[in-house]
Amino acid sequence: MTLPKLEPGARIEGADLTGADFADVDLSDIVLVGCTIEDGAFPATQLRGARLERCRLVRCRFSHADLREAVFDDCQFTDRETRKGVSFAFSRLEETRLTRCDLTHARFEGSDLYETRMEDCNLTGASFSRVNFGRTFGRKVEKIAAEFVGCNLALADLSGARLPGCRLARCDLREADLSGADLEGADLAGANLFQAIIDDARFGEADLRGAEVSGLDLRRLAGYRDLKITAGQQFPLLDAMGVDVQPE
Repeated sequence: MTLPKLEPGARIEGADLTGADFADVDLSDIVLVGCTIEDGAFPATQLRGARLERCRLVRCRFSHADLREAVFDDCQFTDRETRKGVSFAFSRLEETRLTRCDLTHARFEGSDLYETRMEDCNLTGASFSRVNFGRTFGRKVEKIAAEFVGCNLALADLSGARLPGCRLARCDLREADLSGADLEGADLAGANLFQAIIDDARFGEADLRGAEVSGLDLRRLAGYRDLKITAGQQFPLLDAMGVDVQPE
């Protein structure tokens, strides 16, 4: 089978690109629609500005790849039979957009995710190890930015993640590992934090209004000063701290 020509700016639809050599290839601004890539390796691949729609990229590994400003819409990254997820190792994903993608058991390791936005994605069991959500401007100014909106992050590993002021609105964080995470000023409105691991996490000024906070023991946090909640949320929070709230 002859593979379509892979080059910057190309548009390819409905092709099986399994077996193509993506190593150190410039595919900037490429558009892939309804394509399949299995067991693909993308070492040092240039995919800046690429757009992938309804593609299957199962058991793929991106290492030292450039995915800045890339857009993934309704893409399948997980092998549903083996439950093996995609790997992004030491790659650049600044300003990358992922919408309605299956990223179950995805591994993000040592990658740059500044201003990455993930919306309505399945990130169950995903791991974010030594990732960087920040960018340094000048010698002393660092800005941290990322958005996870309506994503399933159940059982995800975000331990030690630095996400102050970032948005995780309406995310499912059941049993997620948030230990040591910096979520000061983060938007967690409407999130589900049931049985999340929060030891030594920082929630100061975070917005938890409308979030599921049953069992959330604030004493385990490193800080929660000026935490934002609704009046109704105070009762399950106090109950988790062992306070017996009695009706007047």
